[in-house]
Amino acid sequence: MSDKKRRENLKSQRGFTLIELMVVMIILGLLAALVVPRMFGRIGEAKKKAAHAQVELFGTALDSFRLDVGRYPTTAEGLEALITQVSGGEGWNGPYLKKTEIPADPWNNPYHYESPGKHGDYDLYSYGADNAEGGEGDNGDILSWKTTK
Repeated sequence: MSDKKRRENLKSQRGFTLIELMVVMIILGLLAALVVPRMFGRIGEAKKKAAHAQVELFGTALDSFRLDVGRYPTTAEGLEALITQVSGGEGWNGPYLKKTEIPADPWNNPYHYESPGKHGDYDLYSYGADNAEGGEGDNGDILSWKTTK
C-alpha cells in the first residue's frame, strides 16, 4: 500500500476530537438545564388538574347518589357508599363510579369527605402534595367549594 493511500485510510478512520466532544456535552448540559425545570413544573400542574377533575367526578357521582337515595352519604359512610350499597340506602342504584375502589389523589393520599359539610351539603377535598391544610402551588388544597382570596 502506498503512503498516500495509507494517509487517506487514516483520515477516513478518524473520530471526534476531545474538543468536539466537550462542545457537544456542554450544549447538551445547557439544553437539559433549560428544559428539565420546565418539565417538572408542568408535572405538578398536571397533578393539580387531575385532582380537580377527580373532585368534579366525585361530585357528579355524589349528586347521582343523592338523586337515587334522597341524601348524600354521611361522613361515616364516606365515598365508599358510591361503590357499595349502605344500610338505609333504599333506592341505591350504584355503583356510581366505574372503578371498584375509591381512587387516591394524584399524590397517593385519600380524599377527605364530610357530610354535612361546613361549606355546603358536603365537603370534598385533597390537601395537595404536602397532605397538610393550606399551602400554595403544588401544596395548595383542592376543594369542592369555591373560595375567595
